[in-house]
Amino acid sequence: MGANAVPLPLPLGLHLARVARVVSRAFDDALTEAGGSLPMWLVLLNLKINPDANQRALAHAVGVREATLTHHLNAMEKNGLLTRRRDPGNRRVHIVEVSETGHALFLRLRDAAASFDGRLRRDFSGAEIGRLGRLLGRLADNAGGLDDGPPWTGLADTTPRAPRRSVPGWRSPSP
Repeated sequence: MGANAVPLPLPLGLHLARVARVVSRAFDDALTEAGGSLPMWLVLLNLKINPDANQRALAHAVGVREATLTHHLNAMEKNGLLTRRRDPGNRRVHIVEVSETGHALFLRLRDAAASFDGRLRRDFSGAEIGRLGRLLGRLADNAGGLDDGPPWTGLADTTPRAPRRSVPGWRSPSP
């Protein structure tokens, strides 16, 4: 770069993606230290919010495909965090229930999530947090809007998504 060159500002999308990656990794680390993961936290949280949810409703609430949820539930059931049973009134429906072990993990993950949120809010005033929320909402709107559903929709979905719009040079992977 020449002596008179003005440095270009970092593109906002790149900056946001980098910050989101750092925050996401730190949150994952906090949940891992508490003995869980983001998918576990979201499943347990949604079962606490709606303990009568069947597997299909739970997938919708967590914001993932049913197959993705099944993958997470299989692992959680194997680890004794929850149980699944057929609904006697409709054998096609699975009822998911949190075990005592799952409840204990929920409490640890809840505390880890609250502590992490406090860490992120440190050195910000309430007004700054409010402004940041509005700015992030505007960025989301400018990028095409947020998906419908609760704030965690899609966070536990590990399936890659095709772009919403055509991207020059991007080709869809072969099946």
